[in-house]
Amino acid sequence: MLIVALIVVVLAIVSAFVWPGWALNHQQNAQSAKTHVPSAKTPSIKAKDLPSTSTALLKAMPDTVLDFARVDASASAKWSSASPLEEYTVKYSTGESGSDVSLVVAQWSSRDLANKQYELLLDGLSGVDVASGKIQVSGKTTGSYVLKTESGNKAKASAIWQNDTAVFELTGSKQSVERFYKQFPM
Repeated sequence: MLIVALIVVVLAIVSAFVWPGWALNHQQNAQSAKTHVPSAKTPSIKAKDLPSTSTALLKAMPDTVLDFARVDASASAKWSSASPLEEYTVKYSTGESGSDVSLVVAQWSSRDLANKQYELLLDGLSGVDVASGKIQVSGKTTGSYVLKTESGNKAKASAIWQNDTAVFELTGSKQSVERFYKQFPM
């Protein structure tokens, strides 16, 4: 009996090589092929160069995120009443109409001042919560984030996050904002 079982196992293993693919789970492969939607990982447009006089904060903004490329970067005064050390608006695009996102980034001299601005921005944000959580760097919490759809327009969204002394506000279409902020390195 043991010899018969051993022969069946050996024949099954050998037949896997003679008749390739018989042991694969075709249902799972077919299902994953149907649900996998590839997304572009590289931009179809060139990132705009930063000025040679750019600060460390502006230089830290990536040229590209997924298929988004930086198309503009300029000084901003949107949060000037909060007295940041520096503040910029950086625009990213895929080159497709309606996919642009706008990122306002500023830095303060302390985490407390940055947190005060973050809380002020959250108070002014209305709409439906999509995501929120803590930002962790090397196991240490360095900030928080919130993503909400715009009140009255669920196709638009804003993501706000604080990472130590920097605060970021990303706006654009909900789909673009969701894709972008998840891959943004800061």
